[in-house]
Amino acid sequence: MAEATGEEIAVGCIGAGKMARGVLGGLLITGKVPAKNLTVSAPTDTNLQYFRDRGCSATHSNAAVVSKCRVIFLATKPHIIPAVLQEVSSAFTPDHVIISMAAGVSLQTLEKRPPVTLMTRFLRMSPNLPLVIQEGAVVYARGSCAGQKEADLLKSLLSDCGMCEETPESYIDIHTGLSGSGVAYVYLFAEALADGAVKMGMPSALASRIAAQTLLGAAKMIIQSGEHPAKLRSDVCTPGGTTIHGLHELEKGALRATVINAVEAATKRARDLDKR
Repeated sequence: MAEATGEEIAVGCIGAGKMARGVLGGLLITGKVPAKNLTVSAPTDTNLQYFRDRGCSATHSNAAVVSKCRVIFLATKPHIIPAVLQEVSSAFTPDHVIISMAAGVSLQTLEKRPPVTLMTRFLRMSPNLPLVIQEGAVVYARGSCAGQKEADLLKSLLSDCGMCEETPESYIDIHTGLSGSGVAYVYLFAEALADGAVKMGMPSALASRIAAQTLLGAAKMIIQSGEHPAKLRSDVCTPGGTTIHGLHELEKGALRATVINAVEAATKRARDLDKR
């Protein structure tokens, strides 16, 4: 694949849903790819207007994306991937880089779908929605024909959108359960945290802002200190203080076990998607 910068490379996306918005929206905001170099396809106009409003090309033709772009994200629902590949993969060339973000669809599944050519360069990534505010978490793995150049290209595109790390493919479904789905767990916890304050008499809007800032500050302390979360939790607790009483209630409600079970359930669901 020829060397190219984000300013030069044509990037396409088949699919225009929330995850496509997260990834491509992040690329637009960071300026890694200008809007004029982005082409997005979807079967209806429902989701395409978001991209048109930002100056991107939008089409109902998946084939048009393949013909115009050399880096192509697959952002459809997992069960649609086989039909998409059946439709467009005969047009793939050795210059194309195909990046799937479809949950649960393995590189082996992508590479064995006919009529994919033997030289098609696939990568698989698991993103999360905060990419759009440059606070995302992405892991990715290479297919059998993708090399360091393709991996470097993907990391270059997404590095300004948050954390972006190459991992063994076996970690990708776990990342889906931990981070892709985990964003929703955090929102649920933030909602409950704020509701607790409302119950005790604080206005809802203020409680929500404080809950969000609390989560943001706690997350930054984990990242910046490098300490294990258990150590930081212990630092907040004083003998007989307020925090240990609150933590006792969380333990009685099996919060820790419930969250572990949630990550496990979402990971297993991602793995099951590849068996359909």
